[in-house]
Amino acid sequence: MPVSDQQLQTWSHQGSVAQSKATHETIRAVLNDSRSPYYSKTFDDFLQGSYANDTNIYADSDVDIVIRLTSTYYHDYSDLGSDERARFDRDRSPADYELSDFKRDVAVWLARHYPGVEVGNKAIFVPGSGNRRDADVLVSAEHRHYTSYSGFMPQYHDGIVFEAANGRRIVNYPRQHRENLTAKHQATNSWLKPTVRIFKNMRNRMIEQGYLDFGVAPSYFLEGLLYNVPIDRFGYTNLNTVQHCIGFIRSANRDHLVCANERHWLVRDYQDVCWSTANFESFRTALSLFWNNS
Repeated sequence: MPVSDQQLQTWSHQGSVAQSKATHETIRAVLNDSRSPYYSKTFDDFLQGSYANDTNIYADSDVDIVIRLTSTYYHDYSDLGSDERARFDRDRSPADYELSDFKRDVAVWLARHYPGVEVGNKAIFVPGSGNRRDADVLVSAEHRHYTSYSGFMPQYHDGIVFEAANGRRIVNYPRQHRENLTAKHQATNSWLKPTVRIFKNMRNRMIEQGYLDFGVAPSYFLEGLLYNVPIDRFGYTNLNTVQHCIGFIRSANRDHLVCANERHWLVRDYQDVCWSTANFESFRTALSLFWNNS
């Protein structure tokens, strides 16, 4: 027997947002303090992850915050012609404050306010205390992927770039991810995000029962996977929706799946922003076994 519709309905519920909201506001106030060593620079901040995308479940605890330097930006102009690249190079001014400087200053500032701050491989971890939840602060800079550079209106995809511990720069598009998820959620008559929460809870149950190893199916990739499911597979009941989504996942050509931001492929090897083939297939196999044995 498959998981009951009643259980799926329970799993579809959103986790608490009040504590996450308070955590974000507290840390945001520190990040935007005029006494910080980077305050004279231009930057913005926003949420990403499950809380920002309304896909958080009760087991979620971390709040993901992005702070983005905008007075310095990085670029990719590989899609431009030689004349446009030459024009860009002539217009470009060297930066006097780099992403590495910004990350150093933000880390120092956070450590001054919160004990136990740790600079991880990608984000800065701010441990929770009292009613404040754990938070990951991703220090980034603006990134522009140019599609044209002529006249007074250059065209580009606006994203972020951040540095891993080894200095490798990684480009992603959290705003497009969030906006596309919301648009797909509306197109499915508000079925997408509850369904994502169901699959996240199923993922956790699969880990508990030994079907899946921890870390194989991050929430970001589950959001992207379900973003690919056709609109007509959603609706009627949770059980009907989940069965149709699983049917799609079982038969989907992994090479054609895209991330929700529609800027990256979902499944590719040796790409920082993609789901590895081995992990995707491990999840797909485990999902079928779990569903068939439930």
